[in-house]
Amino acid sequence: MSSNRIRSASILSIASFAAITAAAAQSQGYDSFRRETARALSEKKSREVEESNGGARTSQAASDYHFNSRTDSLDWARSRKLADKSSGFRVIVSLQDRHVWVVSDEDTLLSAPAAVAKGTTLNIDGYLKTFNTERGLRTVLDKSADPIWQPPDWLYYETAEEQGLRIKRIPDHGSVTASDGRKITVQGNLVGVLTDGEFEAFPTKLHVIIGEDLYIPPMGTENRRVAGTLGKYKLNLGEGYMLHGTPDQNSIGLAATHGCVRFRDEDIEWLYENVPVGTKVYIY
Repeated sequence: MSSNRIRSASILSIASFAAITAAAAQSQGYDSFRRETARALSEKKSREVEESNGGARTSQAASDYHFNSRTDSLDWARSRKLADKSSGFRVIVSLQDRHVWVVSDEDTLLSAPAAVAKGTTLNIDGYLKTFNTERGLRTVLDKSADPIWQPPDWLYYETAEEQGLRIKRIPDHGSVTASDGRKITVQGNLVGVLTDGEFEAFPTKLHVIIGEDLYIPPMGTENRRVAGTLGKYKLNLGEGYMLHGTPDQNSIGLAATHGCVRFRDEDIEWLYENVPVGTKVYIY
């Protein structure tokens, strides 16, 4: 079998599933966007946040909010109080309202809907991850235009669960033996397969799937760099949390993300242009 057929096998393994578009969606962003959108659109949308007094910050009554526990509600109350007592130029994020305000002293400069974390839990093969956004105070650490996303491990575990695949990891150095006996390895910053001592790179815009195994590429390789998913701009809040754009504009206003806060194109552009690095971000 030639190395070209190894490559074809990895693509055909994806094509053999009903969700072919989702499994190949690294070319457009992570595969869960389309799946999330379809599910989210079937759910009841959050009630709109009414604006008054020239766009001043308003929200639903706390009694209308949903909390998982008393501890959860107390955490919300502490974070809300911290945001209410804040001053100066800052960003305020209400996860319950799915809304964001940029405020300077008493003036609201931007009032925008947002998509927030969906709150579901992924539990597969000992990998446990709940998709929430931590409340509290954060800071804009840096920002960038046309950002490239390096997907966390959860993307691969989520895809494996959806497609009924096993997870395997490609080491930074050395190789791993695929089910067909070939060696998967990294050369330069590309993941590929060795056949008769010759290296053949896998397509960078597809998951690496051979047989029933989905392989997690090492960080830093081109196979783990995704353009377009974060929209045109991002503001980094640290620990994987970001304010960013999205190609999925229909998700705005929904609980649809894996922890970040997504914006409409015009709103994330405003944030990028007007919110400096070092700005405080209050999340409740």
